[in-house]
Amino acid sequence: MLSLRKSLPPRNLRPISTVFPLKRWIHHIFSSVTGSFQEVSHDHENKTNFVFHSCTDIGTARQLHALFTVLGKAQNVVLFTRLVTLYATLGDLSLSRNTFKYIQRKNIFTWNSMVAAFVKCGKYSDAMNCVSELLSNSGVRPDFYTFPPVLKACVSVVDGEKMHCWVLKMGFEHDVYVAASLIHLYSRFSAVDVAHKVFDDMPVRDVGSWNAMISGFLQNGKATSALGVLGRMKVEGVKMDTVTVASVLPVCAQANDVVCGMLVHLYVIKHGLESDLFVCNAFINMYSKFGRLQDAQRVFDGMKVRDVVSWNSIIAAYEQNDDPDTALRLFKGMQFVGMGPDLLTVVSLISIFVQLSDRRIGRAVHGFVMRRGWLEEDVVIGNALVNMYAKLGLIDCARAVFEQLPRRDVISWNTLITGYAQNGLASEAIDAYNMMGECRTIIPNQGTWVSILPAYSHIGALQQGMKIHGRLIKNSLYLDVFVATCLIDMYGECGKLEDAMSLFYEIPRETSVPWNAIISSLGIHGHGKEAVQLFKDMQADGVKADHITFVSLLSACSHSGLVDEGQWCFDLMQKDYGVKPNLKHYGCMVDLFGRAGYLEKAHNLVNNMPIQADASIWGTLLSACRIHGNAELGTLALDRLLEVDSENVGYYVLLSNIYANVGKWEGAVKVRSLAKDRGLKKTPGWSSVVVGSVVEVFYAGNQTHPQCTEIYKELRVLNAKMKSLGYVPDYSFVLQDVEEDEKEQILISHSERLAIAFGLISTPPKYPIRIFKNLRVCGDCHNATNFQYDAVLSQMLLLMVQWKLKMKFPAQNLQVDLSRHVLDLDGTTFMKPVLEEESSRRDLIQQHNRNIFVFSVFLFLFTLTLRTMFGSSVGGGFISIC
Repeated sequence: MLSLRKSLPPRNLRPISTVFPLKRWIHHIFSSVTGSFQEVSHDHENKTNFVFHSCTDIGTARQLHALFTVLGKAQNVVLFTRLVTLYATLGDLSLSRNTFKYIQRKNIFTWNSMVAAFVKCGKYSDAMNCVSELLSNSGVRPDFYTFPPVLKACVSVVDGEKMHCWVLKMGFEHDVYVAASLIHLYSRFSAVDVAHKVFDDMPVRDVGSWNAMISGFLQNGKATSALGVLGRMKVEGVKMDTVTVASVLPVCAQANDVVCGMLVHLYVIKHGLESDLFVCNAFINMYSKFGRLQDAQRVFDGMKVRDVVSWNSIIAAYEQNDDPDTALRLFKGMQFVGMGPDLLTVVSLISIFVQLSDRRIGRAVHGFVMRRGWLEEDVVIGNALVNMYAKLGLIDCARAVFEQLPRRDVISWNTLITGYAQNGLASEAIDAYNMMGECRTIIPNQGTWVSILPAYSHIGALQQGMKIHGRLIKNSLYLDVFVATCLIDMYGECGKLEDAMSLFYEIPRETSVPWNAIISSLGIHGHGKEAVQLFKDMQADGVKADHITFVSLLSACSHSGLVDEGQWCFDLMQKDYGVKPNLKHYGCMVDLFGRAGYLEKAHNLVNNMPIQADASIWGTLLSACRIHGNAELGTLALDRLLEVDSENVGYYVLLSNIYANVGKWEGAVKVRSLAKDRGLKKTPGWSSVVVGSVVEVFYAGNQTHPQCTEIYKELRVLNAKMKSLGYVPDYSFVLQDVEEDEKEQILISHSERLAIAFGLISTPPKYPIRIFKNLRVCGDCHNATNFQYDAVLSQMLLLMVQWKLKMKFPAQNLQVDLSRHVLDLDGTTFMKPVLEEESSRRDLIQQHNRNIFVFSVFLFLFTLTLRTMFGSSVGGGFISIC
């Protein structure tokens, strides 16, 4: 007894007047008890329950513990087992553990309570250790209440299989609660087939078992199988309860089956379940997934009782369907009725202010979270803040919040990587990914690959992207439609169209996502006709195109100059698919007309748009004016640009270039001065080249590189060879008022030429050289790239051909990608010239041998003809040579 008293934790005693009433209650209840707790009368049991339920804080629970000890109930197993549960419920696991430890005669009720306490507090490893001790050393036989919490505590499928073996050994596999827990276990670890087998082997199934199986299929993305289980449930006459309805509705959304969801709604109304709070919240979520906001609002308005989940559901419905104003109005209504926000409310609020681009209120929400201490409480809110700052362009703030997170999960890292990539900081995104790889407890998932692959695409790190591809093949994740789409984008942007097409035909193509990716890849490389044909194949396969499909398709037509095809797609989108054009679609059409020289038509389209043109539309028109030298319309476009986006220096540069192209240097200087007076600075153009594992970056006129002398020497050699092949510098792309000899030096010093020269001197012959540029490549550099390739190729071929018959193969026989241009949606053009000889040395020799064979046959036939005409003595030498 003394040792038990010593085990009690120190406590702050209340005044005796507040302690004695509780003691009198306890004494009155237990004074007549001479046996075990089971002998207490029903009235005494009710009073005991009242006493335990009255303990709402740790202090009162300690007093109750002390009074039990004073009254000599220290060895009452039932009372102290209830104390174990009480301490765990109040959040003090250490007291629960100590109380359990000093119970000498533990029964299965005691063990089950301790295991449940560990699980309730998230101490899964302790729960598994406790179960192991029960099964090995306690001498107490588990019952069917033991395994459900244990199965929830399993952190791996191996632990679950061990517990499953114990279930089979003890003969509890047919218990509906244990079997339902096994279904949940295997579903949680994606072993849904095993879960289904457990379900099928159950001799008796209650509604909870059916709910578990439906939920398991839903968790693993098998909506069709979940609906199949629902059909079996109806056939066997099992009625749905509120949990079934709440489990089925997300399945309907996942299967994109709104009719099924409405039929469930009819069932709910017919059976009087429409007033259930849980069901109504589920319907709001389902209708929001289908974009049926009016139906969601109707359900919300018909609710007699609303909790915080109801308000969160309707706010998230409008937020996720791009209606932040209504979502914000509903949040204010939530405050008006006195309903306080919780974590999920704040997560929706953060997304609302991101959509409204409101940095000030976003920071205020951050402050609210800090005052509530929620950043330390749940990692979800921290991830949302990181995402908010990244999408608002405050990437330094995003990184600061990330560093403050007390715990980081894989979503935290994915959010940071995505934030860097979306803000054009590909190198920082890759650094974050490498840091993530150093955390052994963080396992990359599909979201990680979807985040990092665009970063590799942005800087042209093809080798690193291919390593990711290899890792995905090893893990069997490359067939995931979203991951595979990112791989297609990467190969497409890096000029590997054949690899992109090969991967496209390997993955499932039931949705528009992979089709959009491959159409976009074809479009950015100028294969507009192939993109249109692929769209027709998409129609033939019965895949429904979406608004992104038509953005990719119109962009492909724009890059290839397919005006008629682009107009056809634009009309088809509206008439047959019912897709209402947005700013991106109109931007593609303006670009299509502008590139083709139909500037007036493009201008008229902008003026007649049913929605107000933004900076991207006017910027596209301004770019077209620069291409065709229309300074008057360019000035008009710039005026409109300054009204909607006066802080973008790129537009000033475009108009300045238009004036420079037509020789109006005063106008060019005036525009550049205007930009300078407003404190705007042009983003410097740079080009990068990957040599080995190092990315070298060059700026125009770069003189600081350690190999600067060798680079410029190689440039002079290349320039001489190019001129011998017919290259003539185009000085119209030098937008500076300088002398002719200076213009040539400026062209030679462009960043992409420096990168090409460095690549040539730093890599062995026939080694692929990939150059990436962050801005639009000038026309002269595009032309020079072709000549540079010819100059290097002829030198390589000369060494091989002189050994044979001094025949030179035409360059078009080699599969070579000379240059790549990529136009993204905001009008910025990135150059990706790819100098790569796709044919290997073996293929080249085989082609050479085939040509030799053809030439030899020709000589043989020619000799036979001569001998026929002039006699057998003619041509004998030729035949012997052959």
